Amino acid sequence: MNLLKSLVSMSIVTSGCRILGFVRDFLIAYTFGASVETDVFFSIFKIPNLLRRIFADGAFSQAFIPVLSEYKTHYKEKFIKEFISNILGMLILSLTLLIFIGMFFPSAIVLMTSPGFSNEKCKLNLGIQLFKIIFPYIFFVSISSFISSILYTYNSFLIPSFSPILLNISVIFFTLLSSFLKNSYFQPQILSLGWGVIVGGILQILYQLPTLSIKNMLVFPKLDFYNIGLQRVLKKIAPAILGVSAGQISIVINSVIASLFNSGSISWLYYADRLMEFPIGVLGVSVSTLIFPKLIKYHTLETDKEYSRLLDWGLRISFALALPSTALLAILSKPFIISLFEYGHFVDVDTIMTQKILLCYTLGITALMAIKVLSTAFYSIKDVITPMKISFVTLFITQIMNILFVFFLKQSGLALSISISAWINAILLFIALCRTKKFHLQPGWSLFFFRILFSTIIMSLFLWFILYFISSWSIGNIVVRITRIFFICLLSSGVYLIALWFTGINLKHFSYIIYD
Repeated sequence: MNLLKSLVSMSIVTSGCRILGFVRDFLIAYTFGASVETDVFFSIFKIPNLLRRIFADGAFSQAFIPVLSEYKTHYKEKFIKEFISNILGMLILSLTLLIFIGMFFPSAIVLMTSPGFSNEKCKLNLGIQLFKIIFPYIFFVSISSFISSILYTYNSFLIPSFSPILLNISVIFFTLLSSFLKNSYFQPQILSLGWGVIVGGILQILYQLPTLSIKNMLVFPKLDFYNIGLQRVLKKIAPAILGVSAGQISIVINSVIASLFNSGSISWLYYADRLMEFPIGVLGVSVSTLIFPKLIKYHTLETDKEYSRLLDWGLRISFALALPSTALLAILSKPFIISLFEYGHFVDVDTIMTQKILLCYTLGITALMAIKVLSTAFYSIKDVITPMKISFVTLFITQIMNILFVFFLKQSGLALSISISAWINAILLFIALCRTKKFHLQPGWSLFFFRILFSTIIMSLFLWFILYFISSWSIGNIVVRITRIFFICLLSSGVYLIALWFTGINLKHFSYIIYD
């Protein structure tokens, strides 16, 4: 198995999902702009997404995948399916209770996450309406993530990587549908987005079930608390939840603060975050997802040399992708926003405010990608305590910086504090990982980093040269704008690769073969 080829394939699929996500965001921006309605929708949509990252993609997978990998290595299929069945039963029971609690206290939860809505009754009422529609999405997306975790463990990466596309397709469909049926079925029109989210969550589950069946891992839920595997997961999941929660608490606090600013603030933060998350979601998540099962395997087999070498590969390729991504997103920040979002109700002032926030976000891209790899290393050796402690330290530092920055930079200050705290988090994780003595940097890092930095500078100079000849990015319709920015990104990537080749680095240097 060539990890570089798998990374390219996975990144292409994930890029398709992210690009479709931008189509979704373009339609939302075009239809609703950066308005009261979009502020409310993004605030409410963030609630199940935060819970998903805590209970599904984050803490749950960190506790579940290592145990499942051990079962796959040491146990027969009968015991593996028994273990999966019990985990599914526990997950369904927990999620059902969570949804019931949410449905009983919708107004309290909305006010807790967006206290600024208390001053505007229309915002609060709309938030409660959307919450009742969207909150059950946590059930569907968590089950979908559970299935994805099983498929990842069985080396099936492309199918689960494709599943988020269905959510985007569903939201796009309902957004377009609402334009025709808003007077009949969707009052107010923004409710259509909520139904799009729910249908998308259901489709994500249905899409992955056939592949799960092919792997012969499709089981019915049951719940036996005496199951050894279930007990092991439950013991690990509490500290894992605490570790993941720290980052999500920071996001909630940012949302709370943003809700206190003028209308549009939450939307500006959302659109800037979407652009910043593109390289992290496509590249950082793909790298960490690929190496996670392999790191677990090397740790289980006690092959520390291979463990360290694979982790070093993950860090190198993350830096090689993160530095040019940062330069590209920073230099083309305004062109990206204009090309993707500045249509309809999304006007010039929205572009300016979103750009300011995005520039602050770009400072942390490299650190955030490194965190994906470094935290994966700890979870692979079943150490969830160290990342948890570091997360809470950075959470505390982030809130101190929020207090300092928000008075001078307002919404941009929230983004800047996240970027700085990401670097603190990454450095602390790296130091702690080196102390485990399971990892050490391979030779040649100084020269490698210099080559990456030099190539990024050459690409940046090329971008500044291109910008000199383009006076306005608002010329043309959406097809013209996106085509223009796409080809500039393509040319810039080519310049970066040529510069890498000139310094002595080519794609073969990133090839990594694993023999299963």
